[in-house]
Amino acid sequence: MARLVALVLFGASFLLPSSQALEKQPASDYHARRFALGKALHGGVAILFAAEEPALDFDPYRQDSDFYYLTGWNEPGAALLIVGPANEPERPGQAAHSHEYKEILFFPTRNLRTETYTGAKMDAASPGVARATGVDNVEPMTNLAGDLNKLIADDRRVAFNVWVQPGAKAAESLLGFTATTLGASVPASHDVITLTMPLREVKDQGEIDLLKKASTASIAAQHEMMKSVKPGVTERTIAGKMTAVWYEQGCERPSYAPIVGTGVNSTTLHYSANAATIEDGDVVVVDAACEYSMYASDITRTVPANGRFTARQREIYNIVLEAQKAAIDAFVAGKSKINDFQHRDPDSLDVAVYNYINTHGKDLHGEPLGKYWLHGLGHMLGIDVHDPAQYPAVLKPGMVFTIEPGVYIPEEKIGVRIECNFLVLPDGKLLDLDADLPHTAEEVEAAMHK
Repeated sequence: MARLVALVLFGASFLLPSSQALEKQPASDYHARRFALGKALHGGVAILFAAEEPALDFDPYRQDSDFYYLTGWNEPGAALLIVGPANEPERPGQAAHSHEYKEILFFPTRNLRTETYTGAKMDAASPGVARATGVDNVEPMTNLAGDLNKLIADDRRVAFNVWVQPGAKAAESLLGFTATTLGASVPASHDVITLTMPLREVKDQGEIDLLKKASTASIAAQHEMMKSVKPGVTERTIAGKMTAVWYEQGCERPSYAPIVGTGVNSTTLHYSANAATIEDGDVVVVDAACEYSMYASDITRTVPANGRFTARQREIYNIVLEAQKAAIDAFVAGKSKINDFQHRDPDSLDVAVYNYINTHGKDLHGEPLGKYWLHGLGHMLGIDVHDPAQYPAVLKPGMVFTIEPGVYIPEEKIGVRIECNFLVLPDGKLLDLDADLPHTAEEVEAAMHK
């Protein structure tokens, strides 16, 4: 009993849970996002679950992206219920909904034994929990099913307007229990990502600040890479040096498995074994960046192993660089798109890039280089390194995205990719978030000889 009391006192005094290790935005920012989602529900209900806790400490914990976007909460086991406000009928002739907006964060009961291994957590009874979460109401997880059942019992139409994460087992269990309890069919659920995706596409100023910090740390690691790449050094050594810089900069993890590809490995798009040794005469593609407080960067640079590009490597490098510039020059906010894979839309930046690559330079057989660009031009960036979007995506102020043309020629063991992160400013201009990193072949060579 004495040991149990001690554990309880320890947990109660631990008022700054693991979620505070991240740099969070003001509580009002998360509340505004929840309310925006609530309005999109039109009287429906959204239920989102936090990511499950990994087995002990064998795997690092990362919160579900949508759950974090809406709450800023970084502990496992929680659930969020949002009831959308509605006082208009869904269709002519129907009675109006009368729901008011409501938000509840549900916490599981604390497991004091497990917390001796994983650290203290909060529950609905923890002192300061309302202040720590910033959510209007905090309840124990045991209340979730009952609260949902009451909402549906009061208005059966809610059962057809429930929004959850796709494939979430906890949501399936909850809805099955609700059907059993109410003696009705399982409530018809919808994919909540279709509602959170448009909200997440445009970043607020707090998100932009965090993305800039992720870029700053990623740039520092890319500088370290340029000083460290030499013949005889392993790809894994380079990845390790970059990882150390990210942690020194206060980042919690890489945004994705670091890609350090030398020689023919430079032509494999998502090569991540990092098992080869860099050889004199190689080019090395380094696609590696980090997350800062859940927000991701995504940067790629291509460098010569010995610090000097050969004439052929420089030719390919400059074609890729100029293709990127072609996309930047063609950009028009509110009109330009990315990831038109068929290269048919005149407003697509992919078209500008493909046309440049395909009309500049040849392969060893005299053929155009367009067929050696193997992927889309870019993607949205945010809490996920590939933030959700419906492609081809129209690029608007507040969006952050990548422009990453590449040419990959296995026959010549030359792969070149240059990837930069861009913010669309309110005036429609582009801000390169990694402008402080070498871009041109000459700048790369100079950085490698410092």
